[in-house]
Amino acid sequence: MEATAKLRFTRGSARKARLVLDTIRYKRVSEAQNLLKFSRRRAATAIGKLLDSAIANAQVKDPKVDLSQMFVTVATADEGPQMKRFMPRAQGRAFMIRKQTCHISLEIQTIE
Repeated sequence: MEATAKLRFTRGSARKARLVLDTIRYKRVSEAQNLLKFSRRRAATAIGKLLDSAIANAQVKDPKVDLSQMFVTVATADEGPQMKRFMPRAQGRAFMIRKQTCHISLEIQTIE
């Protein structure tokens, strides 16, 4: 049995989110939750909520699902649109600041 969850347009770069996702990929769901709980990276809180959402989706699909047999099988972070902001600089110039967003998707699956 598999369940997915997607988080779109979250603030932060996809490159930094991938660092967190690489630590939980192919791990048990309970172990992944512990890793995200104690991670010092900012993206870990959003990914932790996303993992909780994927678990809830699995329980809605099948209320008798065994969470001890669930693994994180797919964890990806793709780039989203950039928010463009301008900051004043010297001699009347404007400097563009790009604020990154990303789309994160998780899939958990029962492996027996």
